[in-house]
Amino acid sequence: MQEEQEKIYLYPTPLRIWHWLHAFAIVTLIVTGAEIRFPEYVQLLGNYKASVRVHNAAGIMVAFTFVMWFIYYAFWKRNLFRIYIPSIEDIRHGMIRQALFYGFKFFRGDPNPHHVTPENKFNALQKTAYMAVMFVFVPLVVITGVLLLNVAPLRDMVLAVGGLNFLMGLHWVLACIFLAFLITHLYLSTLGSTPWAHFIPIWTGWEEVENPPHEET
Repeated sequence: MQEEQEKIYLYPTPLRIWHWLHAFAIVTLIVTGAEIRFPEYVQLLGNYKASVRVHNAAGIMVAFTFVMWFIYYAFWKRNLFRIYIPSIEDIRHGMIRQALFYGFKFFRGDPNPHHVTPENKFNALQKTAYMAVMFVFVPLVVITGVLLLNVAPLRDMVLAVGGLNFLMGLHWVLACIFLAFLITHLYLSTLGSTPWAHFIPIWTGWEEVENPPHEET
């Protein structure tokens, strides 16, 4: 028995550019948000006004990259829901199978139950997490950010959604969710054949995958 390795082109150039722009914007939002929220403890940019300006610019970039992501998958590739929405099989069996792999089987050296293809990039847990992030949390952080950026001209809308304190609280909760997702995302990305195996493809586009073992003749 032997296992063969092959490389598949998993992440086209537009997607890699989007990923790093979006990641940079999200990390910038988290860091500057922390400085705005806790100026006495976090002082990376030197002053409060600079943090606010950079935070607002990063928020605009997040909104822009979200639109680019949606256009790419919905209108260019036309596979948005197939890539990001869990299937019935994912819900019934895939989530449990993948959770067992991440929590236990990986440490025994068992193979990943999910086999990556260009049309099936994400396992059941990844689909669920990305669906929540891209369809719920990113839109919410953009909407709340726009309202907080324009409180006076959008006063009626601010009041309609619960007022300024509610918006600030929701925006803060969303920031905590993004931070938790980022930490989890980075950790799970290390669970490949090597700690860097899942990081290389997002730079090069090519991922090395294992073919099912077969008998030598």
